[in-house]
Amino acid sequence: MKVSGGARTLGGVEQHVAYIGRNGELAVELDTGEGLQERHFERSLVLEWNLDLEAQERQNAHRIREGRKPSKLVHNLIFSMPPGTPASKVLRAVKILAANEFELKHRYAMVLHADEPHPHVHVVVKAVSEQGVRLNIRKATLRNWRRQFAENLRQLGVAANATERAVRGQSRSGAPDGIYRADRRHESTVVRAIEKALIAERAQGSFKPEPGRATLIRTRQSVVDGWRAIAEQLQAEGDWDLAHQVDRFVQRMAPVQTDREAIAQGLRPSQRVREPMTLERTR
Repeated sequence: MKVSGGARTLGGVEQHVAYIGRNGELAVELDTGEGLQERHFERSLVLEWNLDLEAQERQNAHRIREGRKPSKLVHNLIFSMPPGTPASKVLRAVKILAANEFELKHRYAMVLHADEPHPHVHVVVKAVSEQGVRLNIRKATLRNWRRQFAENLRQLGVAANATERAVRGQSRSGAPDGIYRADRRHESTVVRAIEKALIAERAQGSFKPEPGRATLIRTRQSVVDGWRAIAEQLQAEGDWDLAHQVDRFVQRMAPVQTDREAIAQGLRPSQRVREPMTLERTR
């Protein structure tokens, strides 16, 4: 589960809703149970949620406080599971979570994408509730949602857990949807700007150090120490097969790498492959 971004303009909201609804091929289900699928359905959502009025009010306030970035009109979320997971159960788990977290507060809409290896559900949540309270998504919020999503799946008979990205051996987060899609078309201005900066640094004979890299290294070491402690405990319990799987997983972790380092190696963000860890008891 991740936050894939959020729109700050009406056009951004409409573009994202059109994307997840495959321009009318898929029905986008509202929190009211209604489905939007007709031509230009994304405009109907904007009007249904009064986002046009909120955007106008926010624009007037923004003119008073020039220099501040406009706040988001909506948050874009993605809930996904590995290939083979029943898509209908992924959708059901998300519906339960959305009803628990947002019903009668924040308007929301969702659509299931089941035509790709990883079944996933896109959720669009109105940033400001019907009571005027803004939804601020923090790390604790994400952890809570992931736990709920995993618990809902287990209740539906699907094996699921809510492990942190670092624990799975991933050192980078996924790019927001807009950047990811643009990168796949080789049109990402973000990636192009990084590439341009790297070329300039290379011409000068040195790369600028990245402050965040040290944090990634410390986090990875902590994760590795944790997995090794688990392997030792499994060995002490006599579960050598599972301990061996843990050791292999640690050995196969991809090296810590920042986005700039990956781009410097010529690997585009949309080409990165992330392999989840799956452990099975053999005895």
